[in-house]
Amino acid sequence: MQPSSPLSPPPLRADVALFLDVDGTLLDLMDDHAATRADSGLKNLLSAVAARLDGALALVSGRSLQRIDELFAPLRLPAAGQHGIERRGADGRLHGGEPVDPRLDAARSEFSALTRMLPGLRLEDKGRSLALHFRTVPQWESAAGAAAANLAGALGPDYHVQSGNMVVELKARGQTKGTAIAAFSREPPFAGRVPVFAGDDLTDLDGFRWVDSQGGHSVGVGARVEGRFHLEDPRAVRAWLQALPSTA
Repeated sequence: MQPSSPLSPPPLRADVALFLDVDGTLLDLMDDHAATRADSGLKNLLSAVAARLDGALALVSGRSLQRIDELFAPLRLPAAGQHGIERRGADGRLHGGEPVDPRLDAARSEFSALTRMLPGLRLEDKGRSLALHFRTVPQWESAAGAAAANLAGALGPDYHVQSGNMVVELKARGQTKGTAIAAFSREPPFAGRVPVFAGDDLTDLDGFRWVDSQGGHSVGVGARVEGRFHLEDPRAVRAWLQALPSTA
């Protein structure tokens, strides 16, 4: 799929609030989700961009906050993890409740058993959500989706299945990347700025809708989703970030 309107995003300005997805947007997707690494050049770039925006840069990812921090250490940026379930503001305050959702315990056991039955299927336990990755074993997509749907049904209407690129995820309803970006945008240093969000997957569409509704800019990366604007891949995202002027 190619974007119907592949318009390049306007140059970044020092008055925006910048929100960035991680996998597929800042980092190339890898077969082994756990093997992803952020290089020093990217870390230095994000640090420089955050400084130019007076701190108004946040990572908005499906990964957990713990894993985001591990990827980008020693950087510790404002971030939302697990598609908005957990969030750390620029002031360092954590939002999102306890780190582990005990209602998912039965699903943990069943997903673990499924990964033992289906070689190559991998469980990512994020504490408050559970993801089944099948990038290297696409033949297990139907089985992973069915298992997630059955467990979501057993948990009741407060839970649902979040589909992504070669992954299905079981999580509580109510928190999305859109709600996370909206929350950031009510707090300093993001408040009062034009929101800009770049992402590459279906899980980013809630964020796209919110920033567009606020007169901001949604930037689809790659061919999977469309925003108001388009960048080809993480390399193009880095070039766009690098073009931000060093002074206002």
